[in-house]
This record gives sequence, structure tokens and C-alpha cells, in this order.
Amino acid sequence: MLRRLTPVLLTLLVVVLGVTALAARPETGAPRRTADFVVLAGVAGLRWDDVDPQTTPTLWRMAQQGSIGSLSTRSAHRPTCPVDGWLTLGAGSYAAWNGSRQQDACPPVGVTIEQPDRIGANLPDQESVVLHNQERLPWGAVPGSLSESVRCSVAIGPGAAVAAARPFGRVDRYAPKLPDDPAGLLGSCVLSIVDLGTVAGDDPATRAAEARRVDAALARVLAARPPRSLVMVAGVSDTETPSRLHVAVADGPGWEGGLLTSASTGREGYLQLVDLAPTALAALGRPIPERLFLGRPAIRVDGRPDDLAAAIAAPADADREAGVQRRVAGWFFALLALAQVALYVTVLPLLRRARRLAGPHSPPPISRRVVATVELLLIAAALAVPAALLADAVPWWRVDHAGWWFALVTVALIVAATALVRFTPGYDRTLGPLGAVAGLATLVVGADVLSGARLQLNGVVGYSALEGGRFSGLGTVGLGVFLAGALLSAGWLAQRFRRAWRPMVVVTVGGTAAVVVGSPYLGSDPIGAVALTAGVAVAAAISTGGWLTVSRLVWATMAGLALTIGYAVVDLRRPAEERGSVGRFLAALGDGTGGLTVHRSSTANFETLVNSPLTLLAVVGALLVWFALLQPWGGLMRLFGIYPAIRAAMAGTAVAAVIGGLLGGSALDVAGAAAALVVPMAALASLRVLDHSTDRTQPGTGRQRGDGPAGPPAGDAPDGGPGGGSTTAADEHPRANRPPPDGAGTQDAAPAEDAAPAGVEGGPGDRSAAPGDTAGTADSAAGDGGDTADSEDGDGDDGDDRDGGGVRNAGERAAGAGGARGAGVPAARAPESATPTSTEVTSG
Repeated sequence: MLRRLTPVLLTLLVVVLGVTALAARPETGAPRRTADFVVLAGVAGLRWDDVDPQTTPTLWRMAQQGSIGSLSTRSAHRPTCPVDGWLTLGAGSYAAWNGSRQQDACPPVGVTIEQPDRIGANLPDQESVVLHNQERLPWGAVPGSLSESVRCSVAIGPGAAVAAARPFGRVDRYAPKLPDDPAGLLGSCVLSIVDLGTVAGDDPATRAAEARRVDAALARVLAARPPRSLVMVAGVSDTETPSRLHVAVADGPGWEGGLLTSASTGREGYLQLVDLAPTALAALGRPIPERLFLGRPAIRVDGRPDDLAAAIAAPADADREAGVQRRVAGWFFALLALAQVALYVTVLPLLRRARRLAGPHSPPPISRRVVATVELLLIAAALAVPAALLADAVPWWRVDHAGWWFALVTVALIVAATALVRFTPGYDRTLGPLGAVAGLATLVVGADVLSGARLQLNGVVGYSALEGGRFSGLGTVGLGVFLAGALLSAGWLAQRFRRAWRPMVVVTVGGTAAVVVGSPYLGSDPIGAVALTAGVAVAAAISTGGWLTVSRLVWATMAGLALTIGYAVVDLRRPAEERGSVGRFLAALGDGTGGLTVHRSSTANFETLVNSPLTLLAVVGALLVWFALLQPWGGLMRLFGIYPAIRAAMAGTAVAAVIGGLLGGSALDVAGAAAALVVPMAALASLRVLDHSTDRTQPGTGRQRGDGPAGPPAGDAPDGGPGGGSTTAADEHPRANRPPPDGAGTQDAAPAEDAAPAGVEGGPGDRSAAPGDTAGTADSAAGDGGDTADSEDGDGDDGDDRDGGGVRNAGERAAGAGGARGAGVPAARAPESATPTSTEVTSG
């Protein structure tokens, strides 16, 4: 009973640890009132490479005194055009101006502003814009929510009027351009929004001239700012494609000399455009409408270099990297998908001919050199994504022809990693490459997460700050590679332990990975942690053998639900501004706005499914597994039968990848990233298993089974018999252990032959089934989880074997029966050329 309850208790322990890890949140320093007035000054297109002491001296001094950051200007339109940026600023959520516009361009948009009096203004199109955002866009933004949260607001300039207009179109106080002395206007309301102009184009001279005009206008604003005020300067939008990161500077009491960040980014030095509205309200001490705002208040953190030039160089470099990343990432994943598809097509004929058959008419064996080359290509394909992640440690984006430099660095890392795996001790063993590749991939992604996920931010296989979806922790691709590597590593390690210990090994390794994924200090992905917990539960349930039954599947589902519910309960008890994604979703369900979240997730899933090249990797990988590897000739069922822990790891990976992708709004991207690692390794291991499908164990090198009449019951003995994990001398050199020349093996068989009458061929050492029969017997039983016979792999991996052990026992029984009848019936002898020693199994 305790043995059956062990994986259940271990999974419950993982749930408890996961809830504890997810519940721990870093101290963010809840924002407090710091100002009596707030001035938001926006500049469309302003980037950090436009700022220097000569061109923009006022902004340079302001940045020296205040806090700085990079601003992601995501809105409901791609790219964020100036009118969309101003509208998003006033809404506190992703918004867009209505009307038919080209998706990848920023054509001029005329905004009608009426001034019926000399105090305020009206936007007659505002009500239709609000209706468009409420009914046609998935974010449910309400333009004008910022102005609705204060009693009075001021707008200076047309862009500011779009941001300050209330939902019904009224602007409280409005000036079409900045006065020479705006002190009276800025001091008339607690909130002022100022349009300082636009910096556009690619010509450096043109941008510098426009930046000077903006700086001169900013100088007038700072000279007329009210006492005890917070002034924020932000590049509120793009002006053309591609999108870029923009300037964010905050100057006022409590904002001296630091970096800007917010709970929505979780990354020091980064803000979103939707964070500006809640920042203004928090600084004024006003309540934040949580149902309407997607952003979170900005805060100041330490860590900025004393030299402003060095401090500005970092966000400027991040802007260049993010801009190049979007172009390079597209062709990288497209080439990866095409390369893996071509490799899978190459593997198919090798799988068909990998099994060595007996007889004069069998097809010639495949050249060992060809097989070795394909194995190396499979390893390289599996390591492509980890190598691309590691390539971002080299600043390839700073040079001309950045894409070619990235390709060169990535290829060099793939070659180095493949060579490392090739010359790792144990490479010749069946599971050697699989364990090495899985461990290396887990190590690369895990080390990046533990060091702050710096390689994933704006990385080719990471996430882009321009997209505004994630700024810290594990990205979609990183999650897929990490969960696949962690579960495969857990399966590989568990296979080396006794059967009873395997669930504990799987839960220990998988539980540690789940904590890394879900912790806000590390992976910061609670949905990924829930998915990985479900995958670990599945893997632990079937790691000892047997099928994934309904009860085991329900158990895995309950483990994931237990973690989700536990985390949700803790998350809901936090203040609204500190909640995670699960807590915000449940709160939205409670106040009736959860439908928007579900709609956004389903929309994101569909768009990703249609547009992502990782979908091709997931689909093609699934087709290869189902229609080739899982067929009787494919070898994967044989692999699963011999190594049940590997089958458990791959099943858990499939469950975790699908759940993580669908719940996270990334469709099959997580599954595609996982398939890029798992499917090549599954094909390689299948090739190796098929290559030795007709091997037999040499007589006299095995151990006595412990499940016979004189031994203990089979359920009480670990895999490999009573000896557990011990190996013979033949196990230590599996590929070199081939049949000796004629007559060389007589010493091993001598005891059996001595038992037979003189002059009679046979005995247990000479009797075996024909190679073709061995293959058929193994294939017919290779998927039942390995509960009928036990053996051990040459690399020390315990496994359940129908390949060698069953045939050997049949031969022994036949030999015993022949001895009882008499010595006149000679034993059948298999061809000597077809009797190599098995590299998968040793006797019993």
C-alpha cells in the first residue's frame, strides 16, 4: 500500500511546494502619494538615441535628476500610431482609434476637435471610438478613463486632447498649442497632459532638428511646473514600422536617480504605455480603477549607473537588439522547421531498414557511417534552440549584417554542443545522447532563468519587449524547451534506479523544475507551473510501467487543479495591484469581466496557431511519432517497453506542453518548442533500439532471474532481478560486446554443454529462437509497460524487456525438456553471423 501511495504523496508535496513558491512575491514597494500635481508630456517617436547633452540639454538634465526607463508602446493597433498611443495613454488599457487602416502602417488620422468656448473642447468622434473599443476589440478599453478618475484635467495640443477627452468627448481645459508661459494652465488642474510634438523619420539630421524643438518646449513646461509636481516625459508611440522602444523619464519628489519599473513588466528599467495612467493616479493618491486599467503604477528602484551616458546606453542597446530580434526570429524558426522536417523525411527509410533480419534475402544493412551521421544531425537539431538562446550572450546585433552574425554564432554553438554530447562518456549507450541533450538543454535554460532571464529578453528565441506580452521570466519557447528537458532528464535518471524508486526520482526532478518555472523570482509563469505539475504527475504515475489509465489521468489532473486552486486562493487574498495572472483572472470572473480575458486568450491562440512556424514543428513532430515511430517498425513502442521511465517522461511532456500552450494563449508554440527537442531524441533512440532488435544475450553472462519458482515474486524484485542495478563486464562496453570468433565463447557455454551427453550438440548455451522470431516476439509485447519480464540495459538503465529475456527463458525451457526426453534430439542452432550480443539487455 505504501508503495502505491508513494507517488501520490510525492505529488502532493510538489503541490504544496509549488503553492508556496508561487505565493511568494517580491517586494515591489507599493506606490504612495508623492505629488500634488502630475504633468504627462508626450512625444511621438522619441527614442533614447535621440537624447544627448548637445541636442536635448533640458531632457538630459531631467534624466540626470530623475528616474529613467525604456517604454514599450503597445496598443490595440500594430504598430502603435500617434493617435493610438495617445488614446491608450488616456484609457490605461490597450486601445485604438476606429476606422479602416492598414495594419502595418501609420497613415495620418484627422481628429476633429471643437472649441465651443474658450475653456475646454469636444471630440465629436469620441463616443464612436469608445464603442469601437468596447465591442470590436478584445481589450474592452474605455478611452478617457484617466480623466474620469480626476475632477479636472488639462490638455495642451491635439494629441493631449485625445488622451484627456472623457468617454463622452469633453476636454475640461484645452489649449491648441503650448503658451509661452503655461504656468497658469498647468496649475489649474491636478492632471495636465501636454503634446510636445513628434520626432519621426530615419534621417539623423531631421530627427535632431525635431528633437531640439521638443526640448525647447519641454524647457517651458519645466519652468512653469507647479510646486510639488511629478513630470513624466514619454515617447508615446511609433511613427513608422518597425516598432521601437521609447523614452520614459520621471522627475519629482521620490523619483531621484533611479530606474523605472512596474509590476506589469517585472523588469528593472522597463515600463509599458498602459502604466502611465495608474502611475499618475497613484502619485496623486487617487484610487485606481482596476477593472479598466491593465497597467500597474510605476515605481523607482536602485541600480542605475552614476554616469548618465552609461545608463542611457543600456536602453538604447536594448532598443537596437529588440528591433533586430523581430527580423531574425522569423527566419530562424522557419529554417528550423524546414530543417527538422527534412531530417524527419531522411530518418524514415533508416527506420524501415534499421532492424537486422536473418536469412539470405534480407536487405543489406545500412552503413554505420550513415547512421552515425544521421545521429549527429538529430542531436544538432535538438540543440538548435538552446544554442540560439546562448547566442544572445554575444552582442551580434551591434554590427552590420546582424542576421548573418547570429547565424554564424548559433552554428558554432550547435557544433560545439554536438561535439560535447558526442564525446560525453556513455554516448554509445542507447539512452546516452538523449540524457546528455536533455540535461544540456535544461542547464542552458535553467541557468538563464536563475541569472535573471537576460538572454530571453529581446532574444531570438525569447520574448520581445516591443510585443509587450512579457518582460521577465520564462518565455513561450523557453518554457517548452525547459519542461521537455526537465522531464526527459527525470525519465533518464529514473531509469537508472530500481522500479520502486522511479516515481520519487521523477517527482523530485520535475517538482524542482515546477518551482523554478512558477516562482515570481525566477520563471514567473504560474500557468507553466500548473502545466508542468500535471505533466510530472502523469510521468510519475506510469514511470514504473503500465498504461496511462483513466484513474492515473484523473490523478494528474487533480494535481494540476490542486496547485491552481491553492495558488488562486493565496493570490486572491493579495491587494489588487500585487495579484498575479491567476488572481486577476478570477477577480475578473467575479466582477463580470472575465469574458474579455477568455476572448483575448482564444484570439491569441488562434492567431498564434495560424501564424507561428512552431505550429509546423508541433504538427510534423506529432505526425512522425504517430505514423512512423509508434508503428511496429518504428521502434518507439520497443523503446517504451524496454524503458518505461522514458515513455513516462515523453507522455508527461506532451501533457504539460499542450496544457501550457492552450492556457497561456500560445496555442502549439510550447508544444512546438518541446517537440524540437523531444522528437529528434525519440527518433535517435528508436534507431538504436531497432539496430539491436535481433541481438541475443551471450550464455553465461546473465544473472539468474528472481521471479522463478526458487526466487521471490516478480513484483518484489527491482528491474534486473535481485541484483537491482548491478551490471556485468559485458554491460560496461555495450557496443564493443560482439560475438567472439568461432570457438571463442565455449568457456561460457561449457557448463551447459557438460550437462549434455557426449557427442550431442546443444544445451542451453546453443539454443535460441531465430532472429526473426525474436523480433516478432519483442514487437508484439513492446507496449504494455514492461510488467512481464525484467532486464537491464547495458548502460545500467533498468528496463522491462521482451527482447532477450523472454527468448532466453524459452530456450532454457526447450533445453530442459529436450534433456528430459533424451539426448537423441539435437538442438536447433541459429546462424553464427546473426548472434551479436544485445546492447539493450543482459540476461534477466
